Amino acid sequence: MTSQPVRVVWGHDALTVVLAADPGGPVRLTRIEPAGDSEPAGSVAPTQPLVELLIAGEGATWSGPRQIESTVGARLRYAGHREHRADGWTTLEVDQVDERAGLLVTAVLRSPTGVAAIQGATTVRVTGAEPVTLHAVSSLATGAFRPGRDGADGIDVIWAENDWLAEGRWQRRPLRERRLPDVDLATHGKSPRGALVLASHGSWSSGEYLPAGALVDSASGRAWAFQVEHNGAWRWEVGERLDSVYLALHGPGDADHQWRHTLEPGQEFGSVPAALAVGDGGLEAAVAALTAYRRAIVRPHPDREALPVVFNDYMNTLDGDPTTERLLPLVDAAARAGAEYFCIDAGWYDEDGTWWDSVGAWEPSTTRFPNGLGEVVDRIRAAGMRPGLWLEPEVVGVRSPLADSLPPDAFFQRDGRRQAENGRYHLDLRHPAAIAHLDATVDRLVEEFGIGYFKLDYNINPGAGTDAKADAPGAGLLAHNRAHLRWLEGVLDRHPDLVLENCGSGGMRMDYALLARLQLQSTSDQQNPLRYPPIAAAAPMAVLPEQSASWAYPQPEMSDEEIAFTVTTGLLGRLYLSGHLNRMTADQFALVRDGVDAYRELRTGLAAAVPFWPLGLPGWTDGWIALGLRAGGDSVLAVWRRAGADAVADLPLPHLRGGTPEIDVLYPRRLPAWPHAWDAEAGVLRLESGPAPAARVFRLRDTT
Repeated sequence: MTSQPVRVVWGHDALTVVLAADPGGPVRLTRIEPAGDSEPAGSVAPTQPLVELLIAGEGATWSGPRQIESTVGARLRYAGHREHRADGWTTLEVDQVDERAGLLVTAVLRSPTGVAAIQGATTVRVTGAEPVTLHAVSSLATGAFRPGRDGADGIDVIWAENDWLAEGRWQRRPLRERRLPDVDLATHGKSPRGALVLASHGSWSSGEYLPAGALVDSASGRAWAFQVEHNGAWRWEVGERLDSVYLALHGPGDADHQWRHTLEPGQEFGSVPAALAVGDGGLEAAVAALTAYRRAIVRPHPDREALPVVFNDYMNTLDGDPTTERLLPLVDAAARAGAEYFCIDAGWYDEDGTWWDSVGAWEPSTTRFPNGLGEVVDRIRAAGMRPGLWLEPEVVGVRSPLADSLPPDAFFQRDGRRQAENGRYHLDLRHPAAIAHLDATVDRLVEEFGIGYFKLDYNINPGAGTDAKADAPGAGLLAHNRAHLRWLEGVLDRHPDLVLENCGSGGMRMDYALLARLQLQSTSDQQNPLRYPPIAAAAPMAVLPEQSASWAYPQPEMSDEEIAFTVTTGLLGRLYLSGHLNRMTADQFALVRDGVDAYRELRTGLAAAVPFWPLGLPGWTDGWIALGLRAGGDSVLAVWRRAGADAVADLPLPHLRGGTPEIDVLYPRRLPAWPHAWDAEAGVLRLESGPAPAARVFRLRDTT
């Protein structure tokens, strides 16, 4: 500890971070901004501590629903710091101590060089002679967004409501309308008690909300985008203090998730990581920084370069009822359409049509495949595609023989009883028997059938977790979540070319603990093509474009415009193809093949593109929806017009203002072009659509 003020300036050519500690006070993150920004004259350093820590016997210094103002967080004192650079990252570790509780707390901040974003995590170690029970440990907390007494005026908060079939419904509201009314703090001389708090519940990390959000200062244009990187329980809160607006990012805690964890002397606990990106220029600037950060944390894999077209037989096609007879025509049609992977979805293991509560053994059905699953797999490979299978690894149906052959403690339990949820038991991947079963399953399917792709689904939420061999259910869930990540890493270590899709009833587990490891994300189970565009257009807020797999399931019953509308939904991400292509006319099939060709042209720049939204983030019922991807001087723009919308729409494209871009239709080229006009001075593209539903994908080249 020191009796002198501490000031640490850290970062790189794209980022400046300042931390400070006064004698007798904790370390605070007082500035985070793009490199080169000067500190405003007379600025006030915020008092929000970098670390918040709740332990048994010690609560908060100011009561309320907030998970800041913790007694221990206020008692921490600076004890040293270290900096180092390696493998394109710069890291800062800041030690603090709490002598009363006997704790060493280390905040670890990491940033990829050249990216205006940080990842934060906290490690707590017991240095005293008594055990300490943790109730909450922050990953990152700061009041640096807008220090001073201007409060929340003029700040917008952005968050995403998430639900099955309605993923990524981003909301933008003034912070004053969301739990932070102006109560005249100066008169009272105290911080408010309330905050805007969003938290997950149960094991779906995005079952209610996405573990991400943003803040935008409308006056300065400064914006933050953030995410909690955990495949389980999390919490984030935004609130107001007397001297700042603060953000606090947490993993599981006692108040929200029944999480408690006791550390014996010498033991330590690490929080889940969380990330914060900053940009000057509004929301899209911060999202661009977060997009670059996400690319820095994603595991290297051949898929990141190839970005192959995947055909999956499920959506609006076989619907979990595959047979050899139904699959073979689809295999041939998918290959002719240009697919590079063919994934057989749910049902391939089912003998009697009632597979929901009997899954777990993952043996191919003999009734569905009279000559064996190998006949279909061989046909997939002979057609030039790699075979894939659907798998829901973490569950065992209550009627499955695995429910009796695996040890009882290989499953989630509550109060001494194995917990059943919707006809399934949940495997506890802390148990070696559960891991051995899953490893044997994956290795067998890869070796026997040459499977190159697994769609990993997750369709139940068993609640707070398991209390077996854990201090609380939430602690059991966290340990399982971390074991799940280790299992996935082991699978990819053994099979480095294997492509793993992250699916959780669509987008119910959409987080960057999983997506830092897995190759692509299913964005939804939405089967109505007219409802899908807002999901697909919003997806790059939460998922990298090159990982964002939105279904394109054209059908022979559709008109040409409906086919184009449906295919467009899959083009500005990972094209995830389905539909009865084998039943289409030659002209219909050519329209689908044109979409695949357009995707192949687009994918060369997909992994370097950043998203933008000319009409703002899409609303669930918006008539016009637009998503753009920009890389260098080129932009690609997908535009959907839904029923009831005016025939004409104006799309602001400020990054092209002052010039005259080349505007070409990339898809569909064989349907009538939309009349368009470009206002160079305003930077606005006017489009006129034919009858709805209709969609087009444009390429815009900056010629200035």
